Amino acid sequence: MKNSDYSANYASLKAAAHDAPFDPGVYIMHDDENRIIYVGKAKALKNRLSSYFSGDKDPKTQALLKHARSIETILVSNEYEALLLENTLIKQHTPKYNINLKDGKTYPVIRVTAEPFPRVFRTRHIIEDRSLYFGPFPNVQAVDSLLELVDKLFPLRKCRSLKKRVSPCLYYHLGRCQAPCCGKITEEEYGRHVERLRKLLAGETAPLIADLTADMRQAAAELKFERAAQLRNALRAIEDLSGESSVVDRDPEGRDYIAWAEEGILTTFTVFSMRGGKMTGREVFSTKSAADEGDSLETFAASYYSPDRPPPPKIYLAMGDRDFSGLLRWFTEQFGLTPELCPPQERRHEAVLAMARQNALEDLRRRLRERGAGPALDELARALGLSGRPERIEGFDIAQLDGKYPVASLVSFKNGAPDKKNYRYFRLRSVVGKVDDFAAMREAVHRRYSRLIKTGAELPDLVLVDGGIGQVNAAKGIFDELGMDCGLAGLAKRDEEIWLPHNGEPVRLSKRSEALKVLQFVRDETHRFATGLNQRLRSKDLFLPTLESVDGIGPKRAAMIMKTYGDLEKIARALPEDMAEQCSISAAAAKAVRAAAALALEDREAAKKRLAGGKTHRGGGYRPASSRSGESLAVEAGAVAEAEAEYGGEGES
Repeated sequence: MKNSDYSANYASLKAAAHDAPFDPGVYIMHDDENRIIYVGKAKALKNRLSSYFSGDKDPKTQALLKHARSIETILVSNEYEALLLENTLIKQHTPKYNINLKDGKTYPVIRVTAEPFPRVFRTRHIIEDRSLYFGPFPNVQAVDSLLELVDKLFPLRKCRSLKKRVSPCLYYHLGRCQAPCCGKITEEEYGRHVERLRKLLAGETAPLIADLTADMRQAAAELKFERAAQLRNALRAIEDLSGESSVVDRDPEGRDYIAWAEEGILTTFTVFSMRGGKMTGREVFSTKSAADEGDSLETFAASYYSPDRPPPPKIYLAMGDRDFSGLLRWFTEQFGLTPELCPPQERRHEAVLAMARQNALEDLRRRLRERGAGPALDELARALGLSGRPERIEGFDIAQLDGKYPVASLVSFKNGAPDKKNYRYFRLRSVVGKVDDFAAMREAVHRRYSRLIKTGAELPDLVLVDGGIGQVNAAKGIFDELGMDCGLAGLAKRDEEIWLPHNGEPVRLSKRSEALKVLQFVRDETHRFATGLNQRLRSKDLFLPTLESVDGIGPKRAAMIMKTYGDLEKIARALPEDMAEQCSISAAAAKAVRAAAALALEDREAAKKRLAGGKTHRGGGYRPASSRSGESLAVEAGAVAEAEAEYGGEGES
């Protein structure tokens, strides 16, 4: 390979590593003929892949990078499943650069034999004799710790054969076996021990964990540290080994899992195939389609399955309310068999399907990053009749409660992504004590753009207000007063209609329209930002009666306490002597205030739990990959704090 070609290829691989997610998973390196030459696992794919392109490398790694042409990633739920999948893929493909680095060994399983009085032990060999197998388990030490615990909890037989004996062996006298060989226990009684063991190995561990945790704490309290350490190790073993694997199981029936993710016309399908109880790999298909989900899925399935790749007996997917009779008929006509289309009703199937969707979403995020928001913004410009692409969009929303604490939020988007350093809020002055959304919108818009015009700052390409024609015309009046000439629209919540100034009819876009999803994203951000501030302001007022309920605490002292500490959480944690000194109240009153705050917090948490089932969420908006994934709440909190500091706690003046 020429040096220039090598440099370009190295840069391409490095870029792929940089774009990898932080999730656990498996990475696969292909050569120029698309052969798999290396399979590796990682707790965080981005960190592991980036390490290939930093620091000095040994000759083997240098040779690997020299021959690698592309990197594929498969996301899984945790590092444990990454290790299992890596092992499966190494055995299946025997990659060139894994031969001396990974042995592809078989991981142990726990076997419960199919006998009248079953035994339990660790093994690496699967025998089809109706025995129960649990695993596989990469952590051999954890398996041994668990089996040691099983040996103490369940007195099952240790000998290989059930030959009749006259007297029981030493294990019986140690309480480790109930001597079925001597008739000391019936098959029914023994079966109850086996059933408890089965539940433990199947992950039904909550009661046992609770008991062991209590025993461990008691042993520690009694200074029996060796016993406490043994129980701790047993708990860790149970936690390490409980649950089901999504990439390996004991079900030999062939099945596929199909999941998808879409954004506008971009759709990614992912197929995970399970054969012989193991996930044999993942296939990702990036497509474009204007059809709805049901039609897109049928089209994909008809192109994916062929005489060279017939369907398995079962295909798992998110069924919803779709009618797949046409697809089933096609399977019958093409292959002479009809696979069963199954919803993921069991936990293990839900886990695999969720993993497949996670991979589809990651591919879709990559495609959106590469494409950017340009096409969506171009579509938006055409739909609204703008003179150019709206690269800078600002959105407004109003929040209040019966005229109390009226606030307006301003969010700013740059090229379809949130620009949080330019988020602002306004504590409105003209509408205190009354409900007038139009006047509130006029005040917020005037305060924002009169300031920008006065300072000569850049104006947005499009302003979006949350509401219908009334809010739009209110903002338009301010635009005319200030001599502004930029795009203006309103997005009404009902039917997601887009209103333009002085238009009698709204603009209606397809629910799949990327332009509509951009507007939904902006609108939802403005709503969330305004509502959050309004609730914080209201909470201070709502908590005052709690403080005033304490003897000796009137409205003025309650307000002083709230001003000093800010919220009930800090009041409940405050030292009474500090509160007494800072707020000029007695020590007894300070203790009573702290107790009242703690009780109010308990009542609030209880109310939250009662209402937890009734929460609703706004959603469905456009989400560029760079805008939401891995986002830190601290960034947003910093933007709010910055605005409060700069504008005296009121946003813009």
